This record gives sequence, structure tokens and C-alpha cells, in this order.
Amino acid sequence: MLEVERPADLMTYAGKEMGVSDWYTVTQEQIDKFADATGDHQWIHVDVERAKKEMPGGKTIAHGWLTLSLVPRLAATIYRVKNRSRGVNYGANRVRFIGMVPAGARIRLRLKLKSVEKVEGGVRVTSEGTMELEGTDRPVLVAETIGITYD
Repeated sequence: MLEVERPADLMTYAGKEMGVSDWYTVTQEQIDKFADATGDHQWIHVDVERAKKEMPGGKTIAHGWLTLSLVPRLAATIYRVKNRSRGVNYGANRVRFIGMVPAGARIRLRLKLKSVEKVEGGVRVTSEGTMELEGTDRPVLVAETIGITYD
């Protein structure tokens, strides 16, 4: 894991790949909890028996938004700013759900810092995250997200 002292130290890494997270397993329990939290109970996510018969691969799939929501969790295993007061999500420029994440599958995040700009009290970081599914060559998610890390 890369560690920097202050948010401004991230400016050194603008335009560079930061690394790749460890593999993370997306469980059916997690998918069910996400469905409860969002109200999205579409059968492709929560009906295990129907998915066995009707879904490619015979498994339910994670919500695309669940996969996106795992970006910060996995990014935190790639790099860390030691001395910061807080970090906030600022938005996204582009999000594409390219493939399915079956229940029980393992994913990992490949992260690049596209740009790092000074803002009042910290830096605004635009990152490109590519979520990879174990055993496949094609990513399941590509997202350009923006966050602000404060001193």
C-alpha cells in the first residue's frame, strides 16, 4: 500500500496508476442487504432459485451500484493519506457497468489518479477505477470518480 503524509503529496501521482487491490468476494448476503437498503429487489439480484434456471452461469448478480459502491472500500487498500482531516465524494464524470458480477465472485480494483488539483483546504482527486472480475479479461466496471481530501 502506498502511504503519503498529506493530501497535497498526491499531486506527485497525478497521471499514474496507484496499484491494484486485493481480491474481494461479493456475497449473496451483501447483495441482499444492498437490495434492502436501496429497495431494488429485482429477481436477478435476490432470487437464487430462479437465477439457477434463468441467469447465465446460474447465479444472481450484484447490483451495478453495489459494485460502484465498493470502489472506495477497495481504493482504501491501495493508498492512504496519513494526515488528513476528512475525505468526501464529489461526484463522477463517467460510470459504465460493463459486465455482471455473480454472487460469490471475486473482484478487485485497478486505480489510476487521472488528476490532482489544489482546492481550498485540500486536493480534488479525479480517479479512474477499473473493477476486474477474477477469471475474465474484460472489466465489469469502469468509473471516473472525484473526491476531495482535506488537510
